Amino acid sequence: MATLSEIRALLGEPRFNWSDPAPWTELEQEFGVEFPADFREIVDAYGSVTVNGQLYLEHPAGHLLHSLGKTIKGDLEFWGEEDMAEFLPSPVGAKPGELMPVASAVTGEYIFLRVPDDASSPWRVVVQEMDSPSWTLYEMTFSDWLLAYLKGRDVTLCVRDRAPDGPFFEFLP
Repeated sequence: MATLSEIRALLGEPRFNWSDPAPWTELEQEFGVEFPADFREIVDAYGSVTVNGQLYLEHPAGHLLHSLGKTIKGDLEFWGEEDMAEFLPSPVGAKPGELMPVASAVTGEYIFLRVPDDASSPWRVVVQEMDSPSWTLYEMTFSDWLLAYLKGRDVTLCVRDRAPDGPFFEFLP
């Protein structure tokens, strides 16, 4: 599993550095699922940001415009609609095998974490492309997927045209 230090080496020094677990606890109680530690660590370090002007990451302690919990609720409702569900490999939600929407991109992709079938199995990443009714399952953790993205590897989002001088992040307004 990729480490925060590997991500920091490419993305830059985080400036959010959240340490209070209360927003995560509330979010996890609301949805009935414990988010993977690597996802939490990255979001706690960087907060609500855009990565490479493309990928939106939000923190559960974010304000009304950029709150992970509010975004997840809206995305669960959107992807739970009958005509949208056909574009994903599994239903959305917090049960084993379901997909939890956790990020999106300005270029039209949605990033989901696949809830593991059991506690010993790892979370996986599913990326859905809105401009084509296709999705890709990545047999990797969120941190591995993000590291691959930052290195310019093909993980459905393309970074090379967005960050020609290297990965960067900006706080969401």
